[in-house]
Amino acid sequence: TRLGDGVRGRRVAVTGAGVVGLLTALFAADQGAAEVVVLDETAERLDLAARLGLGTMTAHEDAPMDLKRRWRHAPGDRGADVVFQCRGQSRALALALRLLRPQGTVVDLAFYTAGADEVRLGEEFHHNGLSIRCAQIGRVPRGLAHAWDRERLSHETLGLLRRRGHALREHVLTDLVGFDDAPALLADLAAGRRHAVQAVLCDHVEDEGG
Repeated sequence: TRLGDGVRGRRVAVTGAGVVGLLTALFAADQGAAEVVVLDETAERLDLAARLGLGTMTAHEDAPMDLKRRWRHAPGDRGADVVFQCRGQSRALALALRLLRPQGTVVDLAFYTAGADEVRLGEEFHHNGLSIRCAQIGRVPRGLAHAWDRERLSHETLGLLRRRGHALREHVLTDLVGFDDAPALLADLAAGRRHAVQAVLCDHVEDEGG
């Protein structure tokens, strides 16, 4: 099996333009997806995704209709083949299901600490025969573990970093912060006073550019 077997030649949507979503979208693009679109509610994060060369769309109420007008397979068959759900909010999972074509699949990388009460499985899910697959760190699907050990997974990750490392360093690592300033950074992030895509704590920061 190859890493891109599930996305090659397919139309892929990614909900969430945080670090996990952006890396997932880059993996899909590099592994031969026909098209990749990242959806998020934050304009700044969508701009970041665009600077990485990814397609973008605002995650508003009409996003499923917009995407399905764009991705038409046949009459009554529109939408994404696969959606990678990368936000820990139940409304994002509800959106992901609405983005799919009939018999499409959501691969859910998120975790819902407060449950998922905004998901309505009686709507798109049953009518369109959709699937939800849970993907968590350290878990390889049964039947593939023999082929995808830690070394092979690491090799694929290093390959992405070799291909995309410069762009990731330029656009995704938004904050370099000294250890002494970490408490203030975390307080600002928690209070919404500061926005960071990926902050890195460093022993010594010479200037804002690292």
